[in-house]
Amino acid sequence: MSMKKRLVAMSLAAAFAGGAWAADPVKIGLVLPMSGPFAAYGKQIENGVKLYLATKGDTFAGRKVELIVKDDSPGTSGDVSKRLAQELVVKDKVDILAGFGLTPSAFAVAPLATEAKKPMVVMNAATSSVTTKSPYIVRASMTLPQNSAPIATWAAKNKIKNVFTLVADYGPGHDAEGQFKKTFTAAGGQIVGEVRSPVKNPDFAPFLQKIKDTKPDAVFIFLPPGAETIAFMKGFKERGLAEAGIRLISTGDLPDEDILEAIGDSALGLVTSFHYSEAHKSPENKAYTEAYYKAYPKDRPNFMSIGGYDGMHLIAEVLKKTGGNTDAEKFVEAAKGMKWTSPRGVVSIDPATRDIVQTIYIRKVERVAGKLQNVEFDSIPDLKDPGKQ
Repeated sequence: MSMKKRLVAMSLAAAFAGGAWAADPVKIGLVLPMSGPFAAYGKQIENGVKLYLATKGDTFAGRKVELIVKDDSPGTSGDVSKRLAQELVVKDKVDILAGFGLTPSAFAVAPLATEAKKPMVVMNAATSSVTTKSPYIVRASMTLPQNSAPIATWAAKNKIKNVFTLVADYGPGHDAEGQFKKTFTAAGGQIVGEVRSPVKNPDFAPFLQKIKDTKPDAVFIFLPPGAETIAFMKGFKERGLAEAGIRLISTGDLPDEDILEAIGDSALGLVTSFHYSEAHKSPENKAYTEAYYKAYPKDRPNFMSIGGYDGMHLIAEVLKKTGGNTDAEKFVEAAKGMKWTSPRGVVSIDPATRDIVQTIYIRKVERVAGKLQNVEFDSIPDLKDPGKQ
């Protein structure tokens, strides 16, 4: 081989070793429920993803971002999610898998991410064990135990001695229930009844009657935000549980901004614990909410949109560190320990679990300037997922 050819070969080898991919687009495959009962999840996460690209730039480490969205509705069928993720990997040749509105979707795709060696950025699915299902998963959203433990502690400190729990009968509901019971009973509280309701089309009437007959100090509830939540809240009011002196406490999914006005005044006074509120006071959230309303005037920014937004921030910062390399091992190593100031507050990625560490806020639903808002009045900073401890 001539000296000239040898030098060309060496320079090509060096380019591929150091990032010839930098000229190629970075393909991100989003697996989200975009239709059906959980369409709002997909829409909000996609809104957050696109808002990040619109406000922070759509080129990461010299690579133009290309989004490919697959609708895995209803999001509760792992088979659909897995098939679509396989299409993204094999046919579309994506570099990164992301999205995952619900836990069954994340569980089903995790083995594929491991097999294909693709980074998998979870933007919502909140069952604690999600990150244990593949070494290539990093979560930018939350876990249910992370949001359940603080409200249990608050309840025990605020003269709530016995609680009835009602949760949706799937992974996140079991997580929320388990962590609430563990934290509340450890603080001296008593669980006086529990119900797991069907995820699809539950009839709350017999559950509400049972709660009323049991007469607890409070009900702890976890339901996926949507029509079921609205139905429960209206039933709670109509059946006179509040008038009977029974308080309602929950994780912040219940009075989610997406459905808060639909719930209406029956949400007033509801105390919850959560990692994001549209009403959070910070310069970052002010900028975020203003940009959001400009881009999506018919929607309200909520925790799912933040999951999408922060998920993209995570990808952008990781690729900065790797020089645009999306190799799964390098991606995960770069993500571990990463810290930034999100519109929700300071967040970081736990190096041991690849899960989000964040401030959880205690909030109360109030009417602010004519609009129902989750107003924060207390906080627990730097909370790791208690479900893994």
